[in-house]
Amino acid sequence: MTMKLTHALKAVAFSAVLGFGFAGAASAETFRLSHNTSDATTWHKGGERFGELMKEASGGKDSVRLFPNATLTGGDQMKQAEMVGRGALDFVITSAINVTPLVPEMAAFSLPYLFSSYGQVDAATSGQPGEMLTGIMEKHGIVVLAWGENGFREVTNNVRPIKSPADLKGLKMRVAGPMYIDVMNALGANPQQMQWVETFSALQQGVVDGQENPIGAVIIPQRVYEVQKYLTTWHYSYDPVFLGVSKKRWESWDEATRARVRTAAEQAMTYQRDLTREETEKGLEFLRGKGMQVYEPTDDERKAFKDATKGAFDTWATKVGPDLAAAFQKAADSAGTN
Repeated sequence: MTMKLTHALKAVAFSAVLGFGFAGAASAETFRLSHNTSDATTWHKGGERFGELMKEASGGKDSVRLFPNATLTGGDQMKQAEMVGRGALDFVITSAINVTPLVPEMAAFSLPYLFSSYGQVDAATSGQPGEMLTGIMEKHGIVVLAWGENGFREVTNNVRPIKSPADLKGLKMRVAGPMYIDVMNALGANPQQMQWVETFSALQQGVVDGQENPIGAVIIPQRVYEVQKYLTTWHYSYDPVFLGVSKKRWESWDEATRARVRTAAEQAMTYQRDLTREETEKGLEFLRGKGMQVYEPTDDERKAFKDATKGAFDTWATKVGPDLAAAFQKAADSAGTN
């Protein structure tokens, strides 16, 4: 069987599984998908996979054009969700923390030291907490199609190894959102909220001393190791990404088209999540090879960071809502630490 024939049969099979042909849309369409990292990241690769699946399932009619680095919003990573919410953009891949100015409840995922394992994370995204946040996001005009992964956020800087809360005192730390400002203040750092597209040059020029981000999704593909010397795997916060679509666009489709789009999104984000975890697993060796000094804290040392950020946890648990915070805590506790 030729490769061309195999590909064609796969396209037919993909649509057959969904129970319809290519009648979900009346004519060919090109959709715009925005995200705020570079085209080297797993975010972008997940978006590319989504585009491939959309094209395949529509018999080649539909295409997805990716716009990395938040180019459609002038580099403003927080504005992407707002534009999707009002229908000015079709799709977005972004992290939960980037949406918190619009939807504060999304900070629930990133409460400091809520999660310590992927099992706990998956229990939250696939269970009641994920469903609750999906419902909240829809009220803001965004239909969450699937959850992916940014990952556990680790801390880097150019001043000194970070082994205890005291080591953060006075450091100028770039952060992504309001909750992380409170966390860094609790640790004695000087947080600076900054768009990601501005961060590399800020680190390079010493405008900020450090930043915090996941290894596989950001630190390696965005080449943070070129401008940072020290990394500590403190696992202080987890951040998922999600693939969302404008509710206006969603409601314009028939059920067959919705099924096709959701299936493509779920498959693409599963691919993105798995790729991110693979990159993270081999990341420390890679970063050491690039000259970074990596420190892996003991359980007692992580507990010291957890204790120091308890006030920020409590503040934001109240902001996201007691019921939502309790659902997340229950999901984490039920999954254990494995």
